[in-house]
Amino acid sequence: MTSQNYLSALFSLEGRVAVVTGGSSGIGRAVAGALARAGAGVVVVARGEAELAATVAELTADGCRAARVVADLGTRAGVREAAERAAAVFGEPDILVNSAGINLRPPMDEVTDDVWDATMAVNLEAPHLLGLRFGPGMAERGFGRIIHVSSQQAHRAFVRSGAYGVSKGALESLARSQAEAWSPHGVTCNTLVPGFVMTPLNARLSTDPDQVAALAARTLIGRNGLADDFAGAAVFLASRASAYVTGQTLFVDGEFSVH
Repeated sequence: MTSQNYLSALFSLEGRVAVVTGGSSGIGRAVAGALARAGAGVVVVARGEAELAATVAELTADGCRAARVVADLGTRAGVREAAERAAAVFGEPDILVNSAGINLRPPMDEVTDDVWDATMAVNLEAPHLLGLRFGPGMAERGFGRIIHVSSQQAHRAFVRSGAYGVSKGALESLARSQAEAWSPHGVTCNTLVPGFVMTPLNARLSTDPDQVAALAARTLIGRNGLADDFAGAAVFLASRASAYVTGQTLFVDGEFSVH
């Protein structure tokens, strides 16, 4: 067996179908691109039509199979509609990536019911509902990969963790519960934890050069993260190579979390 054949057997996603929420910007876009370039047909789900169109145009120009679904994941009806529309494109997905998220950042004593509900709806309930929709089918077919994008704030409180930190902590618990339910049937469920990455979700912090430099200095690698840093980890967790990895939290953070 050649090295190319060996690597393809481990990591190729040819013939697979992936649904990536929040896939039109930041980490989600990088993950969608990585999965598509590894061979999967990718359906990108997000709110912004223009950003979605640009993402899909880039992937199709590279010869990838890609499509978009404009959706509001802030309501149960919106999530369920998005799931059905996504599954209608290339067929039922083998891979689900939950990267969509919101971080409204009010201080804890200013978290209103509306802020709490909106945060939990997008960051926690949407991944749960999408898992319920797609997980059993993956289990029935004997192969599936569910990947959640979490946050450092699931593990430590800083910079107004508030409702966001709560939602991400619960998201990691959701991955373990999903793993318990479906991993005996070939469906792995894992979580990626970024460090500080210059994405639209971190736009407020990104405008403070002193804060950006301080965050970079906290890593052992000496720089802040880039969205593309998640490509390899995402392909690994989506592929056959990760068949014995489930219920885990993988930090892709330059050792931000331990330094």
